[in-house]
Amino acid sequence: MEILIVEGDPDLGDLWARHLRRQGGKVTLVATQSAAILALQTKRFDIIVLDLILKDGSALAVADFASFRSPDTRVVFVTDTTFFSDGSIFAHSANACAYVRSSTSPEDLAAIVAHYGGAK
Repeated sequence: MEILIVEGDPDLGDLWARHLRRQGGKVTLVATQSAAILALQTKRFDIIVLDLILKDGSALAVADFASFRSPDTRVVFVTDTTFFSDGSIFAHSANACAYVRSSTSPEDLAAIVAHYGGAK
């Protein structure tokens, strides 16, 4: 499974990437909108783990570009805020499949990624 992680916190991104690689995932880790767009232009991903509040850029722009470029690619949004906690992210992003807290255990995140990234 090809996985794109877009996370501005390098420690958190590395933690997720290690767990997903142990599960057999091929992980590309980037920190910004522009790096995510570049990755999406050069490779097809099964699933994206996307920090909703990027320090550099817009997560919704990344999700929108992914939806245009590869309509089957699903997005797991992660956040440490209450923004979109009402579930409205699913109305704003057609490819959203999950919305979880950044504090979700890496094991649980890996299970979510395996479930949604493998289901086509």
